[in-house]
Amino acid sequence: MSRFAKILLSLGLCLGLSLPALAERKVSFADLEVHYSAFNSSFLQPDIAAAKELVRSKNQGVLNIAVLKAGKASTANVSGQIKDLASREQPLSFRQVTEGEAIYYLAQFPITHHEQLRFTINVSVAGGESHSFEFNQEVFPDQ
Repeated sequence: MSRFAKILLSLGLCLGLSLPALAERKVSFADLEVHYSAFNSSFLQPDIAAAKELVRSKNQGVLNIAVLKAGKASTANVSGQIKDLASREQPLSFRQVTEGEAIYYLAQFPITHHEQLRFTINVSVAGGESHSFEFNQEVFPDQ
């Protein structure tokens, strides 16, 4: 198994993300890959949420970002914001989690009702390389 595959497997196991709806999503910038997923925090097992210091709630989402440079986990400065359809913006506050060779960034955001959110993510890596991307995600409070 390649190092990249081990990192992704470790990341998936750590967050308990075995749901098919959370398929891999990524953007590429030359030798930089940014993998991301947004999901309701109630999908996490209670012990996993506690270990990652995440609030597990039907009204809280989690955004997970992993940065790979040349196929290896890379540290980065990750920032971003979410915007709803009424153009209300909210900043995202990311924190780095390191487990073995895996490095990823987590941020939580409120989910007040069924809606479409626009995420804007900024990633800067060593050497001054900086990139931004956007994606839309439909979210809804867990029942």
